[in-house]
Amino acid sequence: MRACFIVAAAVWIACSDAQAQAYRWVDEQGRVHYTQTPPPPAAKGVQRKDFRSGAGGEVSDLPYATQIAAKNYPVKLYTQPDCGAPCDRARAALVKRGVPFSEVSVSAENQMDEVKKLSGKEELPLLMVGSQFQTGFQETLLNNLLDTAGYPPAGARPAVETPRKTEPRPEPVPPTQQMGGQRDSSYR
Repeated sequence: MRACFIVAAAVWIACSDAQAQAYRWVDEQGRVHYTQTPPPPAAKGVQRKDFRSGAGGEVSDLPYATQIAAKNYPVKLYTQPDCGAPCDRARAALVKRGVPFSEVSVSAENQMDEVKKLSGKEELPLLMVGSQFQTGFQETLLNNLLDTAGYPPAGARPAVETPRKTEPRPEPVPPTQQMGGQRDSSYR
């Protein structure tokens, strides 16, 4: 009976482990496959997903509304090293609002061509929210663009930790003062 139970438990663990992972891969014809078995050696773009954590994918520390907005309307900020205050203020506004974004520092001609293709201008900063854009920096327009995409307003993100004051440790009291200056002869 005991051996039967051990065998059943081993089979259950093996089966649950097999169900806990999936593979995404592309074959020679460019077709995307999703399988629970490892892909063939010639497969391209292999991605292994592990579902053993019980979360069903990646877990983020961001609020749910921010995760959905970032998935549907990713934010990309195009800046230049010599852009100065407008780029700094745009970056600070995104950070203050808790918006995840990628930043492209435009330093090559082909990158400036990309900026011109996206916005029709060579003006920086350029903020892309999904397919919508804003050139230059105007905080009201930036916030309206983020509101439309569904990003929560500034301050909606809960604080990770509240600031706390550290109090200095009290000075240790010498042993002779603890006992009124007298030594106890029972401890030798």
